[in-house]
Amino acid sequence: MTQSGAPVSASATGPKGGHVAGLGPRPKVGTITKALYGFGSVAFGIKDNGFRVFLLLFYNQVVGLPASQVALAIMVAMLIDCLIDPVIGHVSDNWRSRWGRRHPFMYAAALPVALSFLLLWNPPLDWDPRSLFWYLVVVTVVVRTFITLYEIPSSAMTAELTTSYDDRSSLLGWRYFFAWWGGLSLTVVMFFVFLAPTAEYPVGQLNRDGYARYGEVAAVLMFISIIVSAASTHRFIPWLPQPAPDRGLTFGQTVKEVGSTLAIRPFIAITLVGLFAAIAQGVSFSLAFYFATYFWELSSAWTGFLVLESFVASAVALMAAPMLTRRAGKKLGGAVLLAASVLIGFIPLMLRLLGLFPDNGVVIEGTQIPQIVPWLLLDGVIRGILGITAAILITAMLADVVEYSEERTGRRSEGLFFASTSLVQKAVSGVGVMVAGLLLTLVEFPQGARPSEVDPAVIRNLALVYMPTLIVLYGAALAVMQAYNITRQTHADTLAVITARAEAAEGTMQTPL
Repeated sequence: MTQSGAPVSASATGPKGGHVAGLGPRPKVGTITKALYGFGSVAFGIKDNGFRVFLLLFYNQVVGLPASQVALAIMVAMLIDCLIDPVIGHVSDNWRSRWGRRHPFMYAAALPVALSFLLLWNPPLDWDPRSLFWYLVVVTVVVRTFITLYEIPSSAMTAELTTSYDDRSSLLGWRYFFAWWGGLSLTVVMFFVFLAPTAEYPVGQLNRDGYARYGEVAAVLMFISIIVSAASTHRFIPWLPQPAPDRGLTFGQTVKEVGSTLAIRPFIAITLVGLFAAIAQGVSFSLAFYFATYFWELSSAWTGFLVLESFVASAVALMAAPMLTRRAGKKLGGAVLLAASVLIGFIPLMLRLLGLFPDNGVVIEGTQIPQIVPWLLLDGVIRGILGITAAILITAMLADVVEYSEERTGRRSEGLFFASTSLVQKAVSGVGVMVAGLLLTLVEFPQGARPSEVDPAVIRNLALVYMPTLIVLYGAALAVMQAYNITRQTHADTLAVITARAEAAEGTMQTPL
């Protein structure tokens, strides 16, 4: 039995259900274990923020590579990363070692992740542009590869540490929490400490030494977070699922088997949800700076201040996700929260278009604070809580696909499922950027213009095409989510079937001939 009382199959917990010969009962997955397990996502959060926020500016403005070459290098690395994801997932699912299927990869990734991320922010000083381009390609590929080598096996463990319908939401809540807080915390330190203006560098963003220090601190934190996460779950290895016996399949047979595993209804539904949501997020992230600069006319400092909303939102989502799972279920809770987060994000835009939102002007007792900042911060916190909680619930839905597939195929494919959804979302992440560019072209948004120089009609038209685009994309995500057919009850029924099979197989093995 799990800590919540749900039955667990032998394949889900080891050779003898909740006990392993000579070791006693399975350890409990308590709050400390969940937190330490989730702490490993600090590495992913740091990598993600570093790539999104700093990498282009650093290599373009500080190192001196043309922006087009930096973008090309990142795209090449992303394409290679997409090919690597399913390979790592499948290999991890079938790995045999005294440390189980997942932990060898997690431990092996820690040092290469740290060293390669350090090298990324310390490129050679005297290399020509072509050499620097290939340096960026190679190091970026190495960083992304070893992060994947940790992240895919670690994510897959969500479905292995517990089969509880509710506890999986809690585990993923901790992963999301540390991914947000780890990445954002170091980003704040970067802006206010490492890139603080000096006499030599009045524009702190151009201080090469600041990026070097960022790389050093980030490398240490990434190494520690991965090792702590792997070590905190090491004691569970004897009870974690083991790979099926080697059946000597050919490459073609393996590909066919992988295809049949991925062709199940709930996995296809969740994958399509992730696809549409990833495109929508790409549009939002790409145009966020445009809205902050031209629609709300905020300075870079106040734009950075609004980052605080994510700290609050991720902390609340950590507690909200398991509560909503128990009360509403993952599918209903995820769908309602996702829809609400999108609509609430539109409220400031719609109120401004209707002339009902405060002006962008500066007031409050002589202090230079835009009147709209508190309202945008409040909207961002609410929208963030709903959106992050929805993401946790929807990802937890993917974990429940594992037993659904096991009942039908006899195989556990956690790594393959998490890797495949990651591949799809990475592959379409650039589509969102492309759509954002098309919207800017459609409204004839000028290049290089100051906020005061842009025709208000153009800014208004951008909002008017932006909101329907997100409605269509998120609406498609919500529509395909309805095809997901796993509920709390069907999940419990599936676990019962798997447990009965395992007990029957164990009884057959113990019956004397």
